[in-house]
Formats: sequence, C-alpha cells, structure tokens
Amino acid sequence: MILIIGAGLSGLLTGYRLKKEGIPFKILEARNRIGGRINTVNTTNNTPIEMGATWFTNQHRHMIALLEELKIEYFEQHMTNKVFYQSNINSPAQLIEIPSQSNSYRISGGTSNLINTLFNKLDPNDVLLNQSVRAIKFTENSVKVIANETFVGTKIILAIPPKLWASKIVFEPQLPNDLINVAKQTHTWMEDSIKIALTFKQPFWEQENIPGTLYSNTGPITELYDHCNHERSKYALCGFINSSFKNLTSAQRQNGVITQLKNVFGSKIEDYTDYEECIWSEENNTFETSETFLFPHQNNGNPIFNSSFFNNKLLISSSETALKFPGYMEGAVYSGNIAAEKIRRQ
Repeated sequence: MILIIGAGLSGLLTGYRLKKEGIPFKILEARNRIGGRINTVNTTNNTPIEMGATWFTNQHRHMIALLEELKIEYFEQHMTNKVFYQSNINSPAQLIEIPSQSNSYRISGGTSNLINTLFNKLDPNDVLLNQSVRAIKFTENSVKVIANETFVGTKIILAIPPKLWASKIVFEPQLPNDLINVAKQTHTWMEDSIKIALTFKQPFWEQENIPGTLYSNTGPITELYDHCNHERSKYALCGFINSSFKNLTSAQRQNGVITQLKNVFGSKIEDYTDYEECIWSEENNTFETSETFLFPHQNNGNPIFNSSFFNNKLLISSSETALKFPGYMEGAVYSGNIAAEKIRRQ
C-alpha cells in the first residue's frame, strides 16, 4: 500500500498512474476538498472563476500531454496587445500597447476540471479528506501515518509543499538536517497571493472594445485579466491584488478594488454580480510562516528533493520539488509522473 499525502494535482496524478498499474494506494488530504492550490469557484450565475492556479503555456509540455491524454479541452487566454497601465498613484490609467505575449492557456470548464477528471478515474474510497497528518513513523518493513486516523503502508509520497511537511509533520526517525533546512527555505508558490474576481451579466469591456487587462503599480490590483469562459457565455475579470492588503477587512479590500476599477473602466464596473477573493496566506494547508525571507521560487526544484529516504520508503513530490518548471502546474504534473514511475520501478 502506497500512502500519498496531499490530494492536489501531483498527488491525484500519482494515484491515477498507480491505479493504471494496479498498485494499491490511499491519498490523505488535510482539507475538506481536493485540488490544493487549484480551486475553481462557480458563482451565483454559474461562472467559473479561478481562485488558484489558472494559466499554462506552450512550454508546459507535460501539462498539455496530460490534458490531451484525458481529453480535456483548453483555450487561449483572451488578450490583445493593448492594456491599461497605472504607473503611479497620481496618474490615471493609460491605454498602452505592449509587445506580443507568449500564449497562455486556460482549461475549459475551469482548472478544477482537471482535478475532477483525475478524481473520477479513482475509487473515491482511495481519497480520504480531513486527514491532517501529524506524524510519520518508519519501521524496517512499513510506514505508519498518524492523521485523524492511523494508516500503515509500505511507502509514502509527500505531495504537499516542502515547507508544510518540514514544519508540521513529526518524522520518526528524523529526516536528515540538510533536507529539513532546504525544505523550510523552499518558497511555496501562491502562498502570499490574493486573487480576486468579479462577474458580470455582460462583458462591457468587450462591447466597448477596450481591454480587460490592467497592470498597476499602485494597487490594490496589480494584474487583472479577461476571465470569460471558453464559450464566452459567462463573463468575469480576474487577477491579483497586493499581498499587503491581507491586513484589511474583506469589505475594505472590495471597496478598494471597486474604486480602483471605477477609475479605470468607469461606472459600469459597479454592475458586477459577484465579488470573490481568496487570501492564500489564510489557508493553513498552503501557508506556513517562513523563518527567514524567501524569494519567489527559492529552492524550487532543488536536487535534494529528487532523492528517496529510509530505504526508498519516502519519496518527495509536489510542484515545488519538480526539476522542470517547479512551482507551476507543469511542475506538479512532472513530479506526479516521476513519483509514480519511481514506485513502478521499485
């Protein structure tokens, strides 16, 4: 029995690969939902908006191969070379032209479509929610995991960000000091992000032939993009706000967002039907306070994560540990494939 910690993209993909090989496993997830940092929210008018991972590019070949394998459609992010730009707080937003961007893509039906498709390929009894792992004990022939319940297996795969398992799980025997030190200094992608989205009955920006893209140095919004669905039958704008605004109340953030967007787009922005936000630093299954300042992607893809420990009983996965495109969905797919292949070969 293989025990997989984490039902995000890498953990679910590993389970999917193992099931195809007939290798028994259980996935233990601390949250009450699957997906990890992939979280598509459907608003009151059933518009799918992304509160987590959203985009991938032509370079992300493992991600694209997985979507094609699962027959999941994807589409190009709607964006022209004209954008709104706010250079400073005293300047109004300007309409400027930018160089052509490399293509970014989104998953039809929302990023959670990938998560749900993988989950539906599994036996639901093999994915256990609300199982926050507190301790992992290695013996000569087995691995014992202490969560809300106790599980015993032959091998374990850590498919959650390194900083989480290094800080929250007690290992017996202890992990090597160099591994723990690197893991605690590994930046968790999205951990400081705040995503916001507004939905609309009509895409006024498209009707008025103005861009739905905003870049701002002033905030609260730093980036904003057209977020309509693949069919362009549901309409939204979605992006990021400065992480310093996490200290405000939700109402204060929302008021700041609307005020900023009204100055950019005019009064029609007030016709939104839903406002959604996600402060990832408030997600204790994503965020863990760092002992020192970490740069974005610091230690992501560190070779130490490619090693196995305790006589091959412990493998390390998750997006941050991938040798290719760590921190992105591509990294999660890459690491999930590698973890399953290592199990298959052992």
